[in-house]
Amino acid sequence: MKLSELMSGVTPNADYAGITNTDDFVLAMDIAAESTGKIADYVVVQTGVTAVDAQLNPETEDKTYLRTGKSTNKTATQRTFNITGDRFEGDEFQDFACGHAIKFGKGQTIVKPYVYFSMLTGKGEQGQAAIIVNSDGSGDAGAAAEVDIDIMCNNSAPTEYTYADDSGT
Repeated sequence: MKLSELMSGVTPNADYAGITNTDDFVLAMDIAAESTGKIADYVVVQTGVTAVDAQLNPETEDKTYLRTGKSTNKTATQRTFNITGDRFEGDEFQDFACGHAIKFGKGQTIVKPYVYFSMLTGKGEQGQAAIIVNSDGSGDAGAAAEVDIDIMCNNSAPTEYTYADDSGT
């Protein structure tokens, strides 16, 4: 499903205040062979997904200074998403991620643009992330095959993003 389809009829409210559910967040990636450059064409990561573990992994450096003691300095933060769920053949994102080129690819060939934001407020982030497939069909006999995919930002930190429908531009 394209982001434009998911957001059809949805109007985020930047002033929303209240509880947010996991289903209120959207992760979408540009996996097209030839990108249109439109975020509206990004593919939503959702079909068969049972959990998205959106993590911020800060790095710090501790130093001790004369007469002032220990001090902690934050040096970086890496964004990671761990996607788990049931393998769904025919889903555009899963078929792409579980394809040979991504599973066994390396370097820039597995890095794709993404957006992650709240459907309630429209606020979030955008960046570049590597798609790393840890498992593409594990499970017990008679059970649904499971997938485990990490999406890990690389190089620079993501930038701030506010959802706007760019499908008509």
